[in-house]
Amino acid sequence: MFSSTGSFFSLFFFSFLLVLLLSFYQVNSSSTPTKIGKGYRLISIEETPDGGIVGILQVKQNNKIYGPDIPLLQLYVKHETQDRLRVHITDAEKQRWEVPYNLLPREKAQALKQTIGRSRKNPITVQEYSGSELIFSYIADPFSFAVKRKSNGQTLFNSSSDGSGSFGEMVFKDQYLEISTQLPKDASLYGLGENTQPHGIKLYPGVPYTLYTTDISAINLNADLYGSHPVYMDLRKVKGQAYAHAVLLLNSNGMDVFYRGTSLTYKIIGGVFDFYFFSGPSPLAVVDQYTALIGRPAPMPYWAFGFHQCRWGYHNLSVVEDVVENYKKAQIPLDVIWNDDDHMDGHKDFTLNLVNYPRPKLLAFLEKIHSIGMKYIVIIDPGIGVNSSYGVYQRGIANDVFIKYEGEPYLAQVWPGAVNFPDFLNPKTVDWWGDEVRRFHELVPVDGLWIDMNEASNFCSGLCKIPKGKQCPSGTGPGWVCCLDCKNITKTRWDDPPYKINASGLQVPIGYKTIATSAVHYNGVLEYDAHSLYGFSQAIATHKALQGLEGKRPFILSRSTYVGSGKYAAHWTGDNKGTWEDLKYSISTMINFGIFGVPMVGSDICGFYPAPTEELCNRWIEVGAFYPFSRDHANFYSPRQELYQWDSVAESARNALGMRYKILPYLYTLSYEAHTTGAPIARPLFFSFPDYTECYGLSTQFLLGSSLMISPVLEQGKSQVKALFPPGSWYNLFDMTQAITSEGGQYVTLDAPLHVVNVHLHQNTILPMQQGGMISKEARMTPFALVVTFPAGASDGKAAGKLFLDDDELPEMKLASGSATYVDFYATLSQGTVKLWSEVQESKFALDKGWKISKVAVLGLGRSGAPSALEFDGKPVTAASNIELTSLEQKYLEDLQVGSEKKSSVMVEVNGLEIPVGKNFAMSWKMGISG
Repeated sequence: MFSSTGSFFSLFFFSFLLVLLLSFYQVNSSSTPTKIGKGYRLISIEETPDGGIVGILQVKQNNKIYGPDIPLLQLYVKHETQDRLRVHITDAEKQRWEVPYNLLPREKAQALKQTIGRSRKNPITVQEYSGSELIFSYIADPFSFAVKRKSNGQTLFNSSSDGSGSFGEMVFKDQYLEISTQLPKDASLYGLGENTQPHGIKLYPGVPYTLYTTDISAINLNADLYGSHPVYMDLRKVKGQAYAHAVLLLNSNGMDVFYRGTSLTYKIIGGVFDFYFFSGPSPLAVVDQYTALIGRPAPMPYWAFGFHQCRWGYHNLSVVEDVVENYKKAQIPLDVIWNDDDHMDGHKDFTLNLVNYPRPKLLAFLEKIHSIGMKYIVIIDPGIGVNSSYGVYQRGIANDVFIKYEGEPYLAQVWPGAVNFPDFLNPKTVDWWGDEVRRFHELVPVDGLWIDMNEASNFCSGLCKIPKGKQCPSGTGPGWVCCLDCKNITKTRWDDPPYKINASGLQVPIGYKTIATSAVHYNGVLEYDAHSLYGFSQAIATHKALQGLEGKRPFILSRSTYVGSGKYAAHWTGDNKGTWEDLKYSISTMINFGIFGVPMVGSDICGFYPAPTEELCNRWIEVGAFYPFSRDHANFYSPRQELYQWDSVAESARNALGMRYKILPYLYTLSYEAHTTGAPIARPLFFSFPDYTECYGLSTQFLLGSSLMISPVLEQGKSQVKALFPPGSWYNLFDMTQAITSEGGQYVTLDAPLHVVNVHLHQNTILPMQQGGMISKEARMTPFALVVTFPAGASDGKAAGKLFLDDDELPEMKLASGSATYVDFYATLSQGTVKLWSEVQESKFALDKGWKISKVAVLGLGRSGAPSALEFDGKPVTAASNIELTSLEQKYLEDLQVGSEKKSSVMVEVNGLEIPVGKNFAMSWKMGISG
C-alpha cells in the first residue's frame, strides 16, 4: 500500500530533497571519520566452561561526547561451530538490551560475572583463540580484535585503528556504540539493507548505509527502508582463488554504517556488540552458515510460485471477478488474486465491507476459484482502529495487548484513523492475534495474509489525541494526512538521542511518522530498542496463527523484515515506481534479500506508482516472470496495469510466464534447497562463478539456482541486450538449438525484440521441466521433460540435477514417506555413449501421483551420425516401441568463433517415454560416427 509520506507531489519533492541532502550528508560525514576517546584496555581474560573465553575491558579515558562511557565491559568469544565465531561485548555490570532470545533462538551469551576485580581462574596469556576455520586474536591496550581465516591467514575483520587516521578506537556508551574494521581495497561487499542501491549490488564507498525500519518509498535511494539487515558478505580473491565470508552484527537499534573502501564503521544508538563471523569460503556456504543461525527460509506452498495479481482500488467484488476472467480470456497464467484494503469495512483489520464485498457472493467466488486451484490473499495492517463498537479493538483492550505510552495505549493514525498498535512481544498479544486471524478466516477463508505498514508506519508523530469536534479522518482528501491533535515528544533521551542516525536519509527524529521511541512494550522494553523488530515479531505471530488454523503451510508476505524474517515470511520490495530505473534497481534488492535469508522476494511488476509505459510493462514482466515472488501490483491512483491491458504486454506475459510455469518444478526444488540450506532462489552470478571477478558487480543479470541465467532488457527503446556470459557453454531455454560458448567469459550482444527475454542454461545441468498451464495446480500434473546440458562438442562430460516433490499443503517441507519424493538425476558422456539415470528417495508420493517423464533432451553432443542402440534399464529398445530418437544441429553465434575452432554440436531428443518419476531408471545410447 501507499507509503505515508504524503501526496504524490510532496512525495516526489521529498524524494528530490532527500537525494540532495543525502549527497551533502555523504560528503560531510563519511569522508571525515570521527575519533571519540581512547578506547578500552583488556584487564583480564580466562577460559569459560563452555569452551569460550571471557574478558573484562576497562575504559582508558572518560569523555562526555554522546554521553558517559560505560566503564567496564565484558568480552565473550566462542567458536560456536566449525565455521561460526561469535564475539559479544556488553556492559560488565548491567544487563543491556539485546535481540530477544525467544524471537531469534540462539546460544545464550556468557552471563555477567559478579566477581570483577578478583583473582582469575584459568588465566590466558596467549593472544590467539583458534577454531577449525577461524582464528580470533586481540591486542590488549588499546583493545582491538581481529578475525583471520586459518587456511590462508587472511584477516577478515580487524578493529585496530593502527594509528592510521582512518577511524578511531572502540566506543561503548549507553546510546552510542562505535567500532570499525580495516578492509582491503579489493574486497567486494554486499548486503547491509534494506535500501535501494543505484550503484548496483556491491556496497559503494562513501555511501552511508542506515538501518532503521522506516516507511518511506523504495524510490528513495541509499536510505533506510522497510527492513533492517546488519549483515554483509565479503568476497575477495587470494592468490587467484575466491573466498567469501560474512559478518553479522546482531543489534536491533538504529545504526549508520559507513563504508569507505578500506574501512567500515558502525555507529549504533544502543544495544550491544554481538558479532557473528561466518567462514564460507564459498558464497553458498556463507548463506548456509548464516541461515543455520538465523533460521532456514520458510517452506512455501507450490501455488506461491505461480503468478499473483493485486491492486489497491479493486472497489468491489465484481471488479475482482472481472480481473480473474480477463486473465483467463487473455490466456495469461494466474494463481493468486489479492485485495489491498478495498475489501475492508472502513479500512479496519479483520472486517468485510458487506456492500462492496457481500459475504455470500464473496464465498461463492472463493469456492469457484478454489475448485480450480486458485488462491485469495488479503492485506492486514498492524494498527487497530480505536472504535468502541469494533470487536477486534474491544477484545484487544480487554486483553491489554497494545503498546503503551505513560500507561495508556499509544495513539497513532493509519488508514482507519486513530489506531493502537498491538505489542507482539507480549505473549497475550500473540494469542489474541491468533484468535482474530481465526475469527476472520471463519468469515473469509483466505489462503494467506499480507502484513503491511509494519515498520511501524504512522501518519502522525509524537503524542496524539483524538480531536474534539471534528471527524478524523474527514473522509475527503488523502487518507494519509495527520488529523489527530499531536505534539512532539522530546523530553526523554529516547526520543532525542545524542547521536542522530541518518533516518529517512534526512536525519529526521527517530520517532518521526512511527511509534514514539519512548513508548513501552511488554516487560518495560522500549520502542527505542525494539523498533526494527516490529514487523519481524508480527510475522512470527501471524505465522503461528495461520499454522494453527487448518494445519496448512502458511503464506505470509511482509513489508518490514529483520534478521530471521525469512523463516516466517516472503517479502516484496515496497512502493516502487513505474520507471526504467526502478526496474533495474529491483534486481539488486532481490539479490540482497537472497543473501539476507529471505529468498521468496520480488518487486511490484510494472511499478506501484503511476504510470508505466506499455514498453516498460513489456520488459518488466520479462524480468518479473523470473522473480521468486512474481506479482503485479499498482496504486489506487495508477491507471490499470494488469498484464492484459495491452495486447503487446499480454503477448510478453504469455511468453515469459509460460516459461515460468514450465520451470515450476525447478523453482519449487530451489525453494526446498532454500529451506534446507538457505541457498537463494535468485542469485548473483558470482555465486556460481566466484573466481570470475568480472561478475562481482554485475547487477543487470541474475541466476535462478546455480545455472539458469536471466539477461533482460532494462533500457528504453532497446531491441538488443549486452549480456555477460561466464565461462562455459550456455543454451537458450526458449530455443535449445541456439547456443553460446564463452571460453574465458565475455560480453555478448543478444537479440531481444519486444516479446523476447533471454534465458540461458549452463552446461553440466539437468533441468526438470513440465508443460506449463494457466494455473500451477494444472501445470503440476503435466508430463515431465529433462533437459541435459554438456559442454558444447565435448567428448566427455557430466551433468546433474534434482527434483523435489511433496504435498505442498503440509506445514513442514521435508522428505517423508508418502508425502514427498526426492530425485537425483545424473548423466555422463564418455567414448560416444550417453548415459542418463535417476536415484529416487521415498518413491511412494511420486508413484501415487502418477507423474511420468515423457521426454529427454540432451544438448551439446559432439556432431556425429545419428544416435543409436538405445537401451532402457539395460534392455535394448526395439523399433516396435513408441520411443523416438531425433537429433538437431545446434547454432552458435558467429562472432564468438573468431580466432577459435568453430563449435559444432547436436541436440538429441528422446520422445515417447513413460518413465515413472518415482522409479529409478537408467537409459543410454551411442552417438554414431558420421561417414
